[in-house]
Amino acid sequence: MTVQETQNLISIAVDAMGGDNAPAEIVLGAVQAAREGGVSIILVGDPESVQAELSKHDVDGLPISTEPSEGVVEEGEAPATAYMTKRNASIFRAASAVRHGRAKALVSMGSTGATIAAATVVFGTFKGIERAALGGPLYGLAPGTIVMDIGTNLDCKPQQLADYAALGAVFSRIVFGAENPRVALLSVGAEAGKGNTQVKEATTLLETSGLNFIGNIEANDIPYGRAEVVVCDGFVGNVIMKLTEGIGETLSADIREMMAGRAPDDEIEKICRRIYETTNLPEAHGGGPLFGVEGVAVVGHGKAMAQAVSRAIQTARTTVDLNYVEQAEAELNRLRGAVGT
Repeated sequence: MTVQETQNLISIAVDAMGGDNAPAEIVLGAVQAAREGGVSIILVGDPESVQAELSKHDVDGLPISTEPSEGVVEEGEAPATAYMTKRNASIFRAASAVRHGRAKALVSMGSTGATIAAATVVFGTFKGIERAALGGPLYGLAPGTIVMDIGTNLDCKPQQLADYAALGAVFSRIVFGAENPRVALLSVGAEAGKGNTQVKEATTLLETSGLNFIGNIEANDIPYGRAEVVVCDGFVGNVIMKLTEGIGETLSADIREMMAGRAPDDEIEKICRRIYETTNLPEAHGGGPLFGVEGVAVVGHGKAMAQAVSRAIQTARTTVDLNYVEQAEAELNRLRGAVGT
C-alpha cells in the first residue's frame, strides 16, 4: 500500500478487549475490515493478547497498528468509578486516540456504560446535552426506522426527547437518505393527547421544532416503518429492543425444532437465520453511533462475532465520511432556536 493510499484511509481505534468474545473475534473482525478497505485500524488492548491473535492471520501489508492498554472495564462496573481507577483501560485509551487525532472514530463491543462515559468525558458533548444517547434500527423489516434512546438515558426530560428527535432526523437524512424524515413519539396511543406528562410536554416542543413531526405512534407501528425516527426514553427503548431480540431467538429455536425432518436442514437454518437477524438487528449489523457527543463512537453488541465487528467498523467509517457530528450539532442548535430553549 502506497503512502498516498494510506493517507486516504479513515483511522478507526478499536477496543480490542471489549466484548464477550474479545480479543479473538474483535481482532478477526478488524482484520476483515482492513481487508475490505477504506479504513486503517488501531487495535487498542493488552499487547501480548492482541499480538497473539494477530499472529493467527495474514496481516502483511494491511493498515493495522496497535496501542497498549492496561485493564478492561467489565459489564456492570460503574463507569464513573472505572474512569477514575482504570484510566489506561482499553476503552479509555481508544477514546484518547480519537481525542488526540490518531484516529477519527472508536468502536467497542464492550461495556456500553463505559463507552458512553469515555465518549462523554473524553470527547465532550454538544452544548446542552448532558449524556450521549444510543439509537438505531431495531427491526429488519423496517431498516430505515431509528429508535432512540435504546438504553442510555432511562429517565428523560421532554427537552431531551426533542434533542434526540433532531439528532435522529439528521442521521436518518444523511446516512439513510430520508429526504424529510418523519419523527414520532412512542406512546400508548396514536391519538393526540395520549401518553404521560413526558410525552405530552415533548409533543408541545416538537410541534414548533420545524421537524417533520407526525405525532404519536404505538410500538406495533415500528415494524411497518411508519416513522423514520421514533423517540422514547431509554427505559422504554431498551425494553422494546430486548423483547424484540428475545422473540426472535425463541421463535427461531421453536421453528428449528418444529421443522426438523420436514425440510432440508440448510433450508431450516436459512429461515431461522433470517428471523434471528430480522429481530436482532443491532447484533447482526454490528452497532450504531452514540448521538450527542463531539466525536464518532460506535457501540456494538457484547456478543458480537467477527462479522459484526467488521460491520461496526464500516459504520464508523461511514459516519465519519458523512460528517455526521458537525451536521448533527448544527441541526440541534437550529432546533433549540426554533423552540426557544
